[in-house]
Amino acid sequence: MKISIEKAKQICTKSQYGEATWWELLQLNVYLLFSKECSDFSAKNKKLTSLCERAGLDTLSEDDKDDMKKKLKELS
Repeated sequence: MKISIEKAKQICTKSQYGEATWWELLQLNVYLLFSKECSDFSAKNKKLTSLCERAGLDTLSEDDKDDMKKKLKELS
């Protein structure tokens, strides 16, 4: 059940967005019990996610992104 720190960070990020499976969450929680470095990453990631949610950041719609891509292609 041991996972690498890279895998733990990936699962941590997925869990912040509700995309991690229960098995991944179990692996992550076991890993966090033993890894100070990953625990720090998890805490910082939670704080960053919270700040982004409170900031009310808006993103472009898919249509707007496609329009921008087309315009950039026309310019090149």
